[in-house]
Amino acid sequence: MLVLSRKIDEKIIIDDRIEITVVELENGRVRLGIEAPQNMEIVRGELYSEVEQENIKAIKKAIGNFDELRKLKGEFKKGE
Repeated sequence: MLVLSRKIDEKIIIDDRIEITVVELENGRVRLGIEAPQNMEIVRGELYSEVEQENIKAIKKAIGNFDELRKLKGEFKKGE
């Protein structure tokens, strides 16, 4: 991880396409402005983690439902 110190209005440039500017420092919080191509998705880290965990839960539930369907299919075949 690269750690940089920046002051208000100072910028960080990433890959000639992303520009991050320190906009404001107040009460221990930093406000950042981000300029990036519109097709680039920018998501807060904590939100990304929440979505990732919800996706994992959904996959586990789908697998469980699939297993239940397989069991039902097996029971149906036995009854034929």
